[in-house]
Formats: sequence, structure tokens, C-alpha cells
Amino acid sequence: MTANDTPLTDVLTAARQEIAKVIIGQDKVIDSALIAVFTNHHALIEGVPGVAKTLLVRTLAHVLGCAFGRIQFTPDLMPADIVGTHVFNMQKGSFALVKGPIFTTFLLADEINRAPAKTQSALLQAMQERMVSIDRRTRALPDNFTVFATQNPIEQQGTYPLPEAQMDRFMLKIPMTHPERDEELQLARRMLGDEAPEAVLNSGAVRPVITPEVLGGLRRQLNSVRVKDELTAYLVDIVRRTRTHPGVLVGAGPRATQALLLGSRAAAALAGRDYVTPDDIKDLAVPVLGHRIILRPEYEIEGLAVEEVIEQLLQEVTVPR
Repeated sequence: MTANDTPLTDVLTAARQEIAKVIIGQDKVIDSALIAVFTNHHALIEGVPGVAKTLLVRTLAHVLGCAFGRIQFTPDLMPADIVGTHVFNMQKGSFALVKGPIFTTFLLADEINRAPAKTQSALLQAMQERMVSIDRRTRALPDNFTVFATQNPIEQQGTYPLPEAQMDRFMLKIPMTHPERDEELQLARRMLGDEAPEAVLNSGAVRPVITPEVLGGLRRQLNSVRVKDELTAYLVDIVRRTRTHPGVLVGAGPRATQALLLGSRAAAALAGRDYVTPDDIKDLAVPVLGHRIILRPEYEIEGLAVEEVIEQLLQEVTVPR
């Protein structure tokens, strides 16, 4: 299979269908994860324990034919535990590199805010340049290297907030909530038989829809998704408005503009279109901008939420006709 054999929209549809064999519901979460992958960016998944964050990333890696690795972040985790280190080989009389778990394609950084800043920073070079430096030597990571980091929005004791520079490198912040009642009932019934989500994933019933080699070519198909000039200007005005809102201390930067533009193209492809609409931009405004905005303390005390600010901006910026 080559990237030109199958349209991107067909691949995205097939990937959704295969992931749905394991993940019940969570359609918006699945779409957001696919947007991050097919725009070659990273995502921060926020949710309480037990909502299948790890299973989602494992399933996504399997469906896209990519290697999966997981790191459980803890306060005593060191940078060398992530990137690797050189170990002396007594038999050969020389040092050999023992690669860390970062040398994979899809990396799940589980509870990333459990580790201190020094360890969190071990991911910065990898996320930006897809390279790591070990003992003054730089080594390349796979072209499709993608970080899916998770954090618990409720429990903050013993955690280290991510620095703004690292938050900005996550294209999307994806909230993953509890399933609806019908979805949870379906999950409970499946657990009583042989169709538990983990069992389905391990049984071979979920098939890869592509190979890693064609993923880059499929991404290039997003270049054919049209964005009108007036929509580009509309998108830029939304991002720039975050810097002048009275309740915002620090607004979104140019990286947010790039992320919103690329994400809107991917959202259009997910919808089966070759053109972007204002709704594509609006739907991604909170996931792309929310974690990049810092509110003024006095507004936070009054109970103003970032989501409310973004909704205000969307109402204030004129939608092109």
C-alpha cells in the first residue's frame, strides 16, 4: 500500500471503525487523537483514572501499524530513565547505549505531571525536533514519533504543573470524560463475555489499516484541503483576540495559529470534505487554545473559565460569509 492508493478520508473512516471495536463511545476524543496524529503533532489527554486513556493510545498505535511505548511518570523518574544511557560492557570493554522507552513511535507519557520539571524537560527536544541527546550525541527518533501525555485534572497533590513552553508543544488538550449510561452499560455487558475491550484488542480482531511507511504520504494529502483566504484571516483574528481580552494575562502565540489551521484541515478531512468551514475552526478553538491561555488572577477568583473566554471571542470575531 502507498499513500496514493487510498484517499485520506477512507483511511480515517477505516481507522475510526477499527478503534470503535475497542473504545466504546468517546467519538470526539478519537477524532481529536486522529487529528493530532495526521497533523504530526502531540496531544495532552486529561481525564480521571479508568476512562481508557492508555487503551485508546494502544489501540490507535495498533490500528495505524505503529510501535507503542509507555512511561509511568513518578517523582523519582530521571531523564536517563526516559532517553536511555550508556552502560559499560565488561565483555567487550566498551560502553554500549541502552535506549530508553522514548525510542518508539507512539509514546504514552502517563501522568506526566507526576515528575519534576527536570524529567519533564527530557521530552521537550523529542517533541519539537524528534531527536534526543545522550552524552552529547544526538540521535533521531522515528519520523512519526508522537507523544500522548495524560494527566488527572482532579488530584493535584504531589504533582508538578507543566511549564508553559511544554504545554505549547501539545497541539491539543483532549478532555476524556466518563462514558454515557448506555455506553457504560454496553461496556459492562461486554465484560461478562469474551468481548472485553482489552481482549478484543489482543485477539487480533482489530486490524491495522495502514503501515508506518505510508503515514507521511497520507499527511501530505491534507495539503489538498482548501482554506479560503477569509477563513485564514478569521482564524488569525481569533488567536490574536486572545492577547487583547481583558481577562487574559497571556494569550496564545503563533504556534497556536499553526495548530488551529492544520487541525481545521484534518477536521475537514474527518468530515469527508476537501474544504474547511468556520465550524471546523470553532470546534477546535477550545482544544487548541484552552491550554495556551493564562487568565488574570482576579478573573479566575471571580470564577471565569478559559472555555468561557474562548466562547466570548468566537462571538466577538465576525464569521466570514
